[in-house]
Amino acid sequence: MTFRLGMAQILVEGGQPDANLARAVERIGQAAAEGCRLVVLPECLDLGWTHPSARELAQPIPGAYYERLAAAARRHRLYVAAGLVERAGDRRYNAAVLIGPDGRLLLRHRKINELDIALDLYAIGDRLGVVETELGTLGLTICADNFPTALAAGHVLARMGAQVILSPSAWAVDADHDNRVEPYGDLWRGAYRHLTTLYDLTVIGVSNVGWLTAGPWQGRKCIGCSLAMGPGGTILAEAPYGEAAEALVIVEVSPRPPVARGTRIAEVLAQRGYTGI
Repeated sequence: MTFRLGMAQILVEGGQPDANLARAVERIGQAAAEGCRLVVLPECLDLGWTHPSARELAQPIPGAYYERLAAAARRHRLYVAAGLVERAGDRRYNAAVLIGPDGRLLLRHRKINELDIALDLYAIGDRLGVVETELGTLGLTICADNFPTALAAGHVLARMGAQVILSPSAWAVDADHDNRVEPYGDLWRGAYRHLTTLYDLTVIGVSNVGWLTAGPWQGRKCIGCSLAMGPGGTILAEAPYGEAAEALVIVEVSPRPPVARGTRIAEVLAQRGYTGI
């Protein structure tokens, strides 16, 4: 089957959950009007990545912020993947959720490959999972979980049967970065190509835009460049670059069956020239 997916590259303002969630809900509605079955939103869209307001404002999952997204999913009858800061007891996690068209929590992921500068704010996740849906088998990662040096998560999700990996992200550069001189995105294209070529899956990474106004990377800017890559490393869509480049990019996704299951996977990967995992 083929379905329409909305890459919702929105502005995220640090410590402004009401405004951020309002933008997310608006984009969910726009995506539904465009015939999308699934919308992917950025990492930490409620509070902003590494924004210190997480210490006071982070909510449980499910919780107040989650419920605003879930209500929009129910209202428009579509799937929503989104990054939220999760409070769990005395810990906080950089989390992602997959919400069903009925508003139910289908899948939660807590970021594993968190940057060292964020480890005093977020605890590390300890599990991976996939969920079977009418759109195919879906998995979640978050941003740096897809670093070229940390692709074990993607390999595991593929071995679990994932056909599409959804990855809320927050891609940031220095304030003076010149995209004409140094075009952004090669790191992610290479990492996504590795997984999509080996496993015939699709990877969707959606970043926010806007300035980081507090935290260890204060003064840097998130610049979008959201990326959808299909089987064989085919680029399905790329969103614009820039700290003000909000966009809703629609992409047609056609999930393929897993290349193999169990020990047979290693044989298939070897035939494709890979023996590393």
